[in-house]
Amino acid sequence: MIVKDEFLSKLRRFFALNLYEVKIWTALLSRGVSTAGELSDIANVPRSRSYDVLESLEKKGFVVMKLGKPIKYIAVPPSEVIERVKKNMKEEADKKVKKLEDLKDTELLNELNTLHTQGIELIEPTDLSGSLKGRHNLYNHLELTIRNAEDAVTIMTTDKGLMRKIEGLKPVFEKLNKKGVNIKIAAPITKENKNSLKDVASLVEVRHLKDKDPNARFCVVDNKDVIFMLMDDKEVHPTNDTGIWVKSPFFASALTGLFDNAWKGMKKP
Repeated sequence: MIVKDEFLSKLRRFFALNLYEVKIWTALLSRGVSTAGELSDIANVPRSRSYDVLESLEKKGFVVMKLGKPIKYIAVPPSEVIERVKKNMKEEADKKVKKLEDLKDTELLNELNTLHTQGIELIEPTDLSGSLKGRHNLYNHLELTIRNAEDAVTIMTTDKGLMRKIEGLKPVFEKLNKKGVNIKIAAPITKENKNSLKDVASLVEVRHLKDKDPNARFCVVDNKDVIFMLMDDKEVHPTNDTGIWVKSPFFASALTGLFDNAWKGMKKP
């Protein structure tokens, strides 16, 4: 049996299997029913390991042990395997989430907060900055910063960026709206993203960014925190997108002032 390494790598990522497990599993799928020894030869896996691997696959729901001797194994249909893996992953994720939720009511979290508070007190305000690589990390930090807003959130973005923020940050916008936080977003309004605005029309104020207006991607929160992206999202792959986070009231106020001047000339969509 010849299976391409790329195919095996995809299976490992999707099903969270190690190399021996994925080799034995694909070998069994190609046979339907087989012994550990036969699978060892087909998959080029040491025979001493094949029994452990099959036991692991059985526990995960990929194979079933057939009654009788010699011991043989039956491959579970891939569609059923997907459902079993989904169920196992969800159960495992729920357990981990519950552990983290339970942590909120423990002394351990208080000790962690104390450590963090003491550490922050020793840092100069100018040192509170960082680089963010990858759009996933950028949006995680953006959400964290915006979620803690008390007064105002100012965002300038692209047409695609507007759609991403509406989709990913709408729950945060809803909470901020209840707190009375003023949210302004300047972005090019297109046919593609205009319908998305209906989802946040009551939560944020959006104005159209024309071609002659400044072209930038940044967010200012409470005139203290600034997150600005260094590249045009049309020219960079999401994994290479890069941003800078700075806690600087001086810089934040200056950027907000420039934004407000441009905001006066922008039209509502």
